[in-house]
Amino acid sequence: MSKVAASVLDDIGKIRKIDKSNMLAFCIDAAAHYQEAAKIAERISLQYPTPENIIVAGMGGSAIGGELLKDWAHNKVQVPIEVCRAYALPAYANEKSLVLMASYSGETEETLSAFLDAVKRRCIVFCVSSGGSLLEFAEKLGVPYLRVPSGFPPRAALPYLFVPLLKALEKAEVVSGVSGELSEAIALLVRVSGENASEKPVKTNFAKMLAAGVKGTVPVVYGFGILRSVAQRFKQQFNENSKVPSKWDFFSELNHNEIVGWERAGELAKCFSTIFIRDKAESDAIRSRIETTKALLPSGSKMFEVWSQGKCALARILSTVCVGDFTSVYLAVLRDVDPTPVENINLLKEHMKQSGSKEKVKHELAFLAGSR
Repeated sequence: MSKVAASVLDDIGKIRKIDKSNMLAFCIDAAAHYQEAAKIAERISLQYPTPENIIVAGMGGSAIGGELLKDWAHNKVQVPIEVCRAYALPAYANEKSLVLMASYSGETEETLSAFLDAVKRRCIVFCVSSGGSLLEFAEKLGVPYLRVPSGFPPRAALPYLFVPLLKALEKAEVVSGVSGELSEAIALLVRVSGENASEKPVKTNFAKMLAAGVKGTVPVVYGFGILRSVAQRFKQQFNENSKVPSKWDFFSELNHNEIVGWERAGELAKCFSTIFIRDKAESDAIRSRIETTKALLPSGSKMFEVWSQGKCALARILSTVCVGDFTSVYLAVLRDVDPTPVENINLLKEHMKQSGSKEKVKHELAFLAGSR
């Protein structure tokens, strides 16, 4: 690690100067946000028959909660869960499908379109948002919803988008034990956030060390099982906070294609660093695959491991997400980049307005609301 990296990340004044909108605060206060999200989610009241399938519709920072839900629920829920990142729901969606609409702003074009599709198909629909057109039309159409606090960048609002999904499944009696797992996770996040806070020097701060380690490379993040989507979250946070290209994959699928990409990488391999998301509860088969994969990577390539903490699945997921969030902000600081603005996303949204797609969806929703 360079002395420059250490000096920048140990200079709280410098961190605050670069992180102008204080994205780091959302990492530091993660436990408090999850605690508040749990309280808000208690308002959810769902009286539904057991659905035949569950679909989480959303995009970007609003959709990652659905991916985390899917992995967490893999061995807990008896019906399939799918995350839909599209303008329309899968063909099988019907009146026996529980569709959880997640759009922090309530203005996500694809999610509004999926919402229209869900209403037309008479799906069981529940919305989570801070407001916008989604909640406006949910109210007009008599669709149940939960309003969460506004004012966050969507990626920083993960607690308020993820916890309601967990609680919605519990209220619908699809799963149980959410409150207990949340309690452990929140208590653990207090410690993890403290260990990686800006006041902790590089030498004792894992997230700072990891950020310094991957600086100047394209981070490649590998997860598995309940930590599959954690790798995806890492990748997204590197993109949006650090403003760097990144990619993710998962075991054991990556052993059937990804590892071949490293065979003749040569000098190109120096452009990448690899982060393995690890878990003490990983099976012998997965452990063997990870260790073998590490041995197959190009000699001298940068490799790092991030180990989950906690006992229950939710604690292990959220503790690792927290480390990734911190790391992405510290990498932004090392690159002298403000983590919060997402200029290209805003430019794309402005361009998409010209197509008129969202206005067409809103017009049709207004027509449906008026006809009821």
